[in-house]
Amino acid sequence: MGLATETPARQKGGATLRRTLGMKDLVAYGLAYIAPMAPLTTFGFVWDASGGLVALAYLLGALCMYFTAQSYATMSAEVPCSGSVYGFARHSLGELPGFIAGWLILLDYLLIPALVFLIMAVGLQTLVPGLDRAACLVGLVVVSLAVNWFGVSVTTRISLVSVVVQFAVMLGLIVLAVGALADGKGAGALTLAPLYEASRFDLGKVFAATSICVLSFLGFDAISTLSEEVKGGDRRMVGRAILAVLLICAVLFVISTWVLGNLMPGLEIADASGAIYQLLAVQIGPFSAVAVAWLIALMCGFTNVLPMQVGVSRVLFAMGRDRQLPGLFARLHRRHGTPHVALLLSTALSLVIAIVMRERIDSLASFVNFGALTAFVLLHVSVLVKLGIQGRSQRWFAHWLVPAVGIVVVLTVMCGMSAATLAMGGAWLVLGLGYGLYLRGQGRMALGV
Repeated sequence: MGLATETPARQKGGATLRRTLGMKDLVAYGLAYIAPMAPLTTFGFVWDASGGLVALAYLLGALCMYFTAQSYATMSAEVPCSGSVYGFARHSLGELPGFIAGWLILLDYLLIPALVFLIMAVGLQTLVPGLDRAACLVGLVVVSLAVNWFGVSVTTRISLVSVVVQFAVMLGLIVLAVGALADGKGAGALTLAPLYEASRFDLGKVFAATSICVLSFLGFDAISTLSEEVKGGDRRMVGRAILAVLLICAVLFVISTWVLGNLMPGLEIADASGAIYQLLAVQIGPFSAVAVAWLIALMCGFTNVLPMQVGVSRVLFAMGRDRQLPGLFARLHRRHGTPHVALLLSTALSLVIAIVMRERIDSLASFVNFGALTAFVLLHVSVLVKLGIQGRSQRWFAHWLVPAVGIVVVLTVMCGMSAATLAMGGAWLVLGLGYGLYLRGQGRMALGV
């Protein structure tokens, strides 16, 4: 991918990351983080929650995420730092709001690798009955950590290969599904039913389903964690990569769920978590279900979790460098230039979470969404305050309309979350606020970057 010789980024106040990444690397990283095959893992849940309007839910999810992606693109050009929304809010809203934004996004970044490890372990258990889930988790975590240890350049190379394979699989499934429809399976044709059907439409159900779909799109935001590692320090490259990844995934997700949704009529799904496998086995053939199961359990899951570990280690690195977390998180490996302490500790924590929550995957997924969406609210507020109000910007669309609509959209999606999720997420927020106030009292909130 044309990686340049690694040179350190110029950054005030402490450790620096190496600038090695170009546009292809960023897009590959974002696509690998999201995973082109992501809708297959949640297809059954979205189908049930939406009342069959699965493609509509993904379309609305993409529209919701557009406003957030646009705000990420805007802020990554203004504040090119490694901490993602943490850095944006810290420089725009102040020390304490910045810390809270980092605290919230950590809930997403710390939990989502654990969620993917669990999905991989469940898939392996399905394919190879008798495997111990905890043992699977340990093995998967060790392998992924070993790959990320050698730096983000290695991770992005593996990510690119994974993305190409996943796109090939998704396109192959779409072709096979269209062939099955032509043979009279499911609806027998490509109808608009998965997008809109008056008898099935229920606004509350659609929003609930959209809140699930948002999980499939999470990942474009993680590209912003690599802002300090972009070759040449091009401030707009990260924003372009974020929007490109969202557009590519939106088109793929809506088309694939629309086609597969037309194969659902006549099927009685026993378990929503395995809906896609039952659909493929009945309507296309057992071979397709087995092949997809192996790909999701190994290639999709494994290469999906690699960039996730990179993302969380960069947020921990930035917060450690700013003394918001222990300074050891800001240590870089002398040879590979990676925040190896942050990588080790975050991976260990993800493993513990995965083992503890190994029988509660649905709850874990909900907590991931809470962390991401609440951090997105602070992202939009950052754009409004820094560029709109303080900067008196005349760019009404990007600096006023997009963040304002983004806030409304995110809060609307959050209304579809369960009371238990909101309660647990609220507890995490209160804990972070208390710790943030402690840091300020200790004089560790000074803006040093």
